[in-house]
Order: sequence, then C-alpha cells, then structure tokens
Amino acid sequence: MTLLQTALFLLCVALATCAQCLTGFAFALILLGLAGLLELAPLADLANVAMVLGLANALVALRGAARTLDVPAFRDITLGGVAGILLGLLLLGWLSTNVTLALRVLLGLTVIVCAVVVLTQTAALRERSSNNVFRLWGAASGLLTGLFGTGGPPLVYHFYRQPMALRTVRNTLVATLAASALLRLLMVLPTGQFSANALKLSLLAAPLVFGLSWWLERHPPGWSRPAVLRLVCTLLLLTGIGLIVPAVLQILHP
Repeated sequence: MTLLQTALFLLCVALATCAQCLTGFAFALILLGLAGLLELAPLADLANVAMVLGLANALVALRGAARTLDVPAFRDITLGGVAGILLGLLLLGWLSTNVTLALRVLLGLTVIVCAVVVLTQTAALRERSSNNVFRLWGAASGLLTGLFGTGGPPLVYHFYRQPMALRTVRNTLVATLAASALLRLLMVLPTGQFSANALKLSLLAAPLVFGLSWWLERHPPGWSRPAVLRLVCTLLLLTGIGLIVPAVLQILHP
C-alpha cells in the first residue's frame, strides 16, 4: 500500500468511526463501501478489518453506557444473529465469485431501500415489537454479517422505528453490532481466513479509531432525532452506491 493509499484508508476509517459514534451503526458499511470503491485492499481483508475496528470503536463508545442499553433487545438480536452468521459464512464458502458479486449488488440495493424506508417512516412505532420479531431481525442482520461483514441495515430499520430514546437506540446498536463482529471473528479465525494484511491494517488504524471515539464520546453534537435519521439515510445511500458500483464493474469486466 502506497503512502497515498494509506492516507485514503485512514480517511475512510475516520469517516466510518464518526458515522458509528453519531448513529450507532455504519462503521463496516462506510469502510467497505469507500475503501472497496477506491480498491485500497481486498474486500475480504476489509471485512475482517471492519470487524476488528468495529470492536475497538465499541469498547470506547460503550464505556459507562450500561444503563442506556436495552438489554432484552440486545439479547434477542444476538440470539437470532448466531444462526444467521453461521448460515452466511456457509453460503459465502459455497458461492462462486460471480454469485458473490451479484449478492453484493443485492446488498447495496438493500442498503438503499433501507435509506428510503427510514427516510419515509421516521415516526416510531406506538408499541414495541415482540421478542420473536427482534430475533428475526437479528437473524437477517447475522446473515448479512456472515456474508459481507455488514449487518447494520436490517437493525437500523428495526431499531429506529422502536419507541426508544435516541441514545438507547445508538448504544444498543453499537453493542449488538459489536457482538456480531466478535462472533464472526471467532468463527473466521480458526479457518485461517484472517490474513496478515488485515492484521496490519487493523493495527495501523486502531489508534485513530480509539482517539476519535474518545473525543466524540466526550463532545457529542446535540443533534435531534430527525437530523440523525437524515444522516443515517445519507450514509446508507452513499455506502449502498459504493457497494454496488465496484461489484457491477467486476461483473461487467471480470
């Protein structure tokens, strides 16, 4: 990786960290979308880097946040996610390159649809969803985590429609996505799919993630729920496009 590529990679990490701290999600989406579009590293390595750095971000962001977590939601999403991650990793191992690229296009389209849905349905539900519904959304998120390392979109749609305080939504999203990242890493490491390049990139970016997370946790912008939702939609649209464009180009020009 050249000096310019290193600087661009760190810029992508900085943007992803800010997005995660402000909205509770989008670290893996932003990093994969932007770094993948710029072809800074293989997507498999970027997915593993996103998992490690997402965990680092969560360690800082969740310090002292235990009282704001929705523990039942965290439990049900994580329980549903275990089966989804396993299935996603199994599917990833079976799929050919072209099918994987087609699924990446589908993921990008799903992200864009999520942005439109969140934007047009900003009002919270009157009643909280049942435990089983939380588990189903956890399984959907886990499937995308297993396949691509980006399980945020289903949870964003589900959480931002629940009658919860904005800080509870953000912190519970951070915690559930961190748990998914840890589960995926524990499943991937024994298979030898975590490369030396992914480890190097993780170590390079970790200080930046810790520093930015620490700063934003102590100096959060006082944005309203509608403002945060508009930011969420913008991030989803940009990362959806960032996921679709490289995949389509690879399909058209293998």
